Amino acid sequence: MARSNSSLRPMLYLAELFNGVMVTMKEKRSILYLTDLYFEAKGRKYYEEDLFLTSRLRSDFEILICHPCDSCKFENAVDLVIFRNAGPVMNYKTYFDAFKSRINSTNILSYNSMQGRADMNGKDYLIEMTREGYPVIPTIEKPEDLYRLPHTDQYMVKLKNGADSIGMHVVSAAQLLNIDLDGSIVQPFVDFVYEVSFYFIDEDFQYALYAPDKSKRWDLALYEPTSQDLGFARKFIDWNALSHGIQRVDACRTQDGNLLLVELEDLNPYLSIDLLSNELREKFVVNFRDSLSKTIEARK
Repeated sequence: MARSNSSLRPMLYLAELFNGVMVTMKEKRSILYLTDLYFEAKGRKYYEEDLFLTSRLRSDFEILICHPCDSCKFENAVDLVIFRNAGPVMNYKTYFDAFKSRINSTNILSYNSMQGRADMNGKDYLIEMTREGYPVIPTIEKPEDLYRLPHTDQYMVKLKNGADSIGMHVVSAAQLLNIDLDGSIVQPFVDFVYEVSFYFIDEDFQYALYAPDKSKRWDLALYEPTSQDLGFARKFIDWNALSHGIQRVDACRTQDGNLLLVELEDLNPYLSIDLLSNELREKFVVNFRDSLSKTIEARK
């Protein structure tokens, strides 16, 4: 028996609605969000930060989440690849090096831009900045350059490609002369007052957090920077000249009141957004979303 027009109307309506949803979906820009939801770090819940951010981006973007080591097969199917909380890349260096090479040699668009000069390439930039007179913790890589460092009883030895204090250890001056420094940097042990981090989206300052108790690096509180503080932080944002992305300028306040750069995280800085007020967190999300949209639109 043939169906009446009235019996077809609900089906036609559902088809029209479905088609409308498909059109809307196609109008959305697509994002491949790279993260490791199982990565564990002391004092931080990386997965919570990424689940929160992706949940807030879903209304504006189609989101696909995967680990960086699995990203190759999806990169050409999206408008933008976001590299976020995926842990130290030294743990999967071969994959990361291949990923970075693909980004910089093809039309794949990434966020952050993979043309940063700071931590995404290791810590050689701290040696360069020391030579150029930037306000950084003095850094060398060879024992014969020890004269460049202020005299101290203890030194910090860090891996050039290290992160999250992996491979970091304290040595005496005597020990420093008898260890293999290949692949490492050396800094004087600094008796600082506290550490403070300045967070930027593109070139715009967002917020600052500091650790009042220097023995608890990730027990953070909101910090109100002075104009001098922001001038210090912007010096490194300007130096890096990253076209787009999130950067975190980590510094320490020395006993004489000055700030010294600890590191410039320009790859996948942890944001600690769970510590922000609702208003400040919402402002960050809006600015992050707008920056993603501008990055995609600029490619058109």
